[in-house]
Amino acid sequence: MATTGFWPVKGRLKEVIDYANNPDKTTAKEYLDEDLYAAIRYVENDNKTDHTAFVTGINCSKHNAYHEMVAVKRRFGERGKNIAYHGYQSFAEGEVTPEEAHQIGVETARKMWGAKYQVVVTTHLNTDNIHNHFVINSVSFTDGKKFRNSIGDRLELRKISDAICAERSKSIIESHKFYSNKKAYWAQKAGHVTHREMLRRDVEEALSQCINHIEFTAFLKALGYTFTRDFNYEHPSVISSGWSRSVRLSSLNDKYTKENLYKRFRWNHDHMEQIKYRPPKMKRMPLLEFERYMQEAAQMDGLQLLFAIIVEMFKICTGNNVQEADSRPISPMIRTEASKADKYMEEYWLLRDNFIESPQELLSFQQNTAAQIAELEQKRYELRLRIRRVKTPEEEASLKEQCKELTKKMTPLRKQLKISLRIEQHTPRIKELLDAEREIELKNNGLIQKKDKTRTR
Repeated sequence: MATTGFWPVKGRLKEVIDYANNPDKTTAKEYLDEDLYAAIRYVENDNKTDHTAFVTGINCSKHNAYHEMVAVKRRFGERGKNIAYHGYQSFAEGEVTPEEAHQIGVETARKMWGAKYQVVVTTHLNTDNIHNHFVINSVSFTDGKKFRNSIGDRLELRKISDAICAERSKSIIESHKFYSNKKAYWAQKAGHVTHREMLRRDVEEALSQCINHIEFTAFLKALGYTFTRDFNYEHPSVISSGWSRSVRLSSLNDKYTKENLYKRFRWNHDHMEQIKYRPPKMKRMPLLEFERYMQEAAQMDGLQLLFAIIVEMFKICTGNNVQEADSRPISPMIRTEASKADKYMEEYWLLRDNFIESPQELLSFQQNTAAQIAELEQKRYELRLRIRRVKTPEEEASLKEQCKELTKKMTPLRKQLKISLRIEQHTPRIKELLDAEREIELKNNGLIQKKDKTRTR
């Protein structure tokens, strides 16, 4: 799976840089730029590229790329604000070797820019994700025309990269369209699960087991989705609690169009020996049952109880060290939030270990913790003032050691304060999640009537 992108390197018309061979004696100042030089030196960094074993120049020498790019600018008299472009191509951890990554990067750069522009391609090995860097001269060596950075260019780079990765049997991101929700992109990048991604997973699970649209519809309804447009419409659409609008299944992937869904149902029907239909339980009361148990058996109330319940709901979704994920369906909204389970666990442990039950107790804990941090910071500040006036190396070493000890004491306090502030932010969200889940369970079990959606005049 390779992600791609690039951005302009802005020239700031700095003073002539001082580097080996002193190029300011042979090149006009207007064509020299520290940013271009820095960009090329960054991508050629020995510490990141394994002694430049993975550096390739396209239409220029890898050892003399800066001079050759400047020569092209000088020949055509082109300068402008964007003196180069810096791009990247990053691979999933463990998916490629350095050699494979570099070959893919060079092939990508040749197809994208090789016909008209000079490019330096390097493969960096200094992170868990092996990635390529591209530095592209903004001026064409063939006709002197400037490279124009547009959305179409980014799409083209991604298209080329995906095609090359697919040819080499590497995974590609079957993602939203390029112009889709930026919030979803950044959520995915941060490791969070969006509601669209959760829906996509549930649709895949349903398709792996259902042989007709009736079973498919029942399966998704059992998981907490409501069909705003069923299979009587051209574009079946669903919505779930907490969503602002419904989602067309076809917008998730082309294979979820109505026509392709029916094709999949027919294939499943013809291969029924390979299909094991395991519908989620329609009678869904894990939250109500757990709330009843916690209120009867647990000696806790208020915030502790609230966080304990949401943590248990996450365990149902994700499993734990002893049990696998439970088959009892939980709404997509809670299952999406379960991607942040580790943070909620930290918050619950803080409440439990410090016997915090109410918002007032939480505020008091925050104030006490902040006061302790301030006291330690003042002591450290005073020690640092004394360090400035020390007379012997031994005294200096002793004072610095005392500063380190104070810092060690502050570190866990700062973490606790950060977690306690996060609890304030998450508490309204947890109440919202549990209220919505409780309402779904009550409706599905006939304990409250569903709202009549018919319009009144």
